[in-house]
Amino acid sequence: MEDIINEIKEQDPQLFSQVEKIIPFHGYLSSGAFIGLRMLNMAKRILEVQDGERIYAVSETYNCVPDPFQILEGATIGNKGLRIKDYGKMAVTVNKRAEKGVTSMKGVRVYLDPEKMEDYPKLHAWYMNTEKVPHEEVLPELLKAGESVYSYEMVDIEIPPRKKKKVRLCEKCGESFVQYEDEALCPACNDN
Repeated sequence: MEDIINEIKEQDPQLFSQVEKIIPFHGYLSSGAFIGLRMLNMAKRILEVQDGERIYAVSETYNCVPDPFQILEGATIGNKGLRIKDYGKMAVTVNKRAEKGVTSMKGVRVYLDPEKMEDYPKLHAWYMNTEKVPHEEVLPELLKAGESVYSYEMVDIEIPPRKKKKVRLCEKCGESFVQYEDEALCPACNDN
């Protein structure tokens, strides 16, 4: 793994700087985290995101891909900058922050494209899970492929209106919860 990281350092110092931040957060440089990093950089370039400009991301997997968005862009579940819709796909949709009152805007959906992996058999085998391929064999192919194994499409993002929230006590359990309409029960008690 050290050889791969050194290769990144030699080839692309800016990418290496990003990788250095991801490794301690993720625990190691996984293929999925590296894929997420490429997707992040592509989305920012396509959307012309400026330094310090907030982005929002919807990852289509829990596995590895969302980590670069959290550590490098501060798009987290807690600040509502990151959502996960676990479809089991190596894909992410990104948009910039919408101006107040805007109800829709353009975003970009970036995905790892199996049709573009013909020249990268280890990557394809890993991605399609046709054989067990360690990260140490996938990462060199991802590095060599650059952005050539990804596709993207511009998408319309619906911006939901901000709901006014109130905090109230649940009539069943007595715990406080955020009420958006006129709910008497918290979502947990309402589900039971």
